[in-house]
Amino acid sequence: MDHQMPGMSPPPPPPMNGTTGMHHKMMMHMTFFWGKDTLILFSGWPGSSTGMYVLALVFIFALAVLVEWLSHCRLIKPGSNNVAAGLIKTLMHAIRVGLAYLVMLAVMSFNGGVFIVAVAGHLVGFLFFGSGVFKDTEMPPYHKTSDLPPLSC
Repeated sequence: MDHQMPGMSPPPPPPMNGTTGMHHKMMMHMTFFWGKDTLILFSGWPGSSTGMYVLALVFIFALAVLVEWLSHCRLIKPGSNNVAAGLIKTLMHAIRVGLAYLVMLAVMSFNGGVFIVAVAGHLVGFLFFGSGVFKDTEMPPYHKTSDLPPLSC
């Protein structure tokens, strides 16, 4: 007696080459965890090597600092051609959003170390580029401090 639903085909038979046909499944964490054995951004990266995990953390930190730099930099000179300035701002915005999404995807690995370095990268980036701590002169409140508008939800 056939117990299949109409339109449903039976599962494929197992391969004949002696393999089980099972693929290695990576456990997906839904809560924060500690450890170097995780996947961050790319399949197989950083793997199980401590050195590669540290490199991944440095990379995520640098991405977060770069997002803050792009959020507060002034690359376009006043009086520039509007079309050229608009195209440069659009490109800068696309790069900033892309990098911010990479940081977000890295944090979605739910690795505690990745979360900490992402927040630390944003903290250091804002301290250097957005807080004004290292500026000698006082800027009036109406002065434009960056080319791009702030990231907002």
